[in-house]
Amino acid sequence: MGSRRVNLNLPSVENREFRLGTIISWDGNAKDLVEESNYEGRSEKRGGCQSGKEGGCKLCELNMPFSQQAMCCHAIIETQAANITDCVLVEHSPIGCSARLPRINLTYKGGLSRRGKELQNIKVVSTNLQEKDMVFGAALKLKKTIRDAYERYNPKAIFVALACSTAIIGEDICSTSEEMEAEIGIPVIPLECEGFRSKHWSTGFDIAQHAVLRRIVKRNPQKQSDLINIVALWGSDYFSEILKPLGLRVNYLIDMASFDELAQASEAVATTTFCHTLGSYFGSALETEFGVPQIHAPMPYGFAGTDAWIREIAKVTGKEDIVEAYIESEHKRVLPKIKELREKLKGVKGFVATGSAYAHAIIEVIKELGVQVDGSVVFHHDPVYDSGNEHENSLKFLTDNYGDIEYFSVSKTQQFQLYGLLKRVAPDFIIIRHNGIAPLALKMGVPAMPMGDEHMAVGYDGMIRVGEALVEILSRKKFGKLLQENIKLPYTDWWLNQEDPFLIGKHPEILETCVDRFQAENNEEKGNVENGR
Repeated sequence: MGSRRVNLNLPSVENREFRLGTIISWDGNAKDLVEESNYEGRSEKRGGCQSGKEGGCKLCELNMPFSQQAMCCHAIIETQAANITDCVLVEHSPIGCSARLPRINLTYKGGLSRRGKELQNIKVVSTNLQEKDMVFGAALKLKKTIRDAYERYNPKAIFVALACSTAIIGEDICSTSEEMEAEIGIPVIPLECEGFRSKHWSTGFDIAQHAVLRRIVKRNPQKQSDLINIVALWGSDYFSEILKPLGLRVNYLIDMASFDELAQASEAVATTTFCHTLGSYFGSALETEFGVPQIHAPMPYGFAGTDAWIREIAKVTGKEDIVEAYIESEHKRVLPKIKELREKLKGVKGFVATGSAYAHAIIEVIKELGVQVDGSVVFHHDPVYDSGNEHENSLKFLTDNYGDIEYFSVSKTQQFQLYGLLKRVAPDFIIIRHNGIAPLALKMGVPAMPMGDEHMAVGYDGMIRVGEALVEILSRKKFGKLLQENIKLPYTDWWLNQEDPFLIGKHPEILETCVDRFQAENNEEKGNVENGR
């Protein structure tokens, strides 16, 4: 297996589509995507778009003619840099780029509450750029904003985020940040996260992690033999419950961590994550650049994944003498309840619509519960992860241990496709992470289970938590059926009758025909109105 090396000498991380070969549109079955991804071959090369030992073609991707909605790298930076408890994010942008902050603040405070931390608001300051700033530049305004942020909050570091507008006019945030760091005496860290930079928002996670690794993580650490890094978001502290019997303390990164907790990441005995999509870059960099071993194992979901994950942690941390007894006792503890849930969920069909690796994990959990899964949609697909380690090939682990998924799609949260995706597999429920998907699913009579706490499914108890939630949701299907009978979906009958949700990507000429037809209908209607006058 080839070794892929993170390059922290670069001022900013490479986009995922260049580094990993990430795609955002595909349709087929899961086993075909595993084969086309050629994880092992791509791990031999630095560029993710290289397929096979001698290089080769990029993973085939459907070219959809438009995007109904999307999220950007800048928005993801708001969920990362703005979620460090004693740091400040300065958004060098018009105020519109800050529109999501109330929602991000709510998520942040919810996470603090779950972890038992002191509640506080996120600390974000905008340069609030105007038209004249776009014409004459805004370096002086950025300097003043950094000074104001420092005086107001006394942070341990200030992050400066680029936006689409400031990237277009060529604002040099790197030089300004360097100048202001010398003036105020704390790290001022530029983030090149303009919204149009990458075709998928997950690059934003890598941008934030790259900056933390370069500027905050200690280069000369004093090792803590019982500390383990968990690259996570806002989930409950279930990892401490799982790892405490092995004598390990958890250090969560990046969300809701303090500057010092980020700095001590290099002091840990190992790094792992709840999702390879989120944690692969951070874990690989800590391993190759700081000597902190990454846990090369499946994610901790279901029996197979959790067993392998715990065994690998025990191997890395020197706990192999106690791990088998621990695993055996956990199986005995949870198996009776899981068998009970399997009986209740017998014959139920589910659908998962979440981020990439996380979807693989959730499918494993509900398959452990006996749920049939014929379809899933992930919001992007990484053919390989940064470590290139075969044990992190989460889609292959899913298909090898739990079987194929007949309809496995990649689509960037395009709601116009969701009707067709659900129609062709007719699930009894859908599991989601992004709540905007739920209303359309419910209008089709399909209840949604939102994974608001992304750690809900982790570990052995995660199977029980998910199973109990599903039983409760399935007991309330009547509302969805009533809604389905009384709501008209905002799409034409022509589109609703299509069997292929990716039709206009495979045959874009159809869209041109539709546009011509709608224009003709509009002209005819306009003519009728004018004649009526």
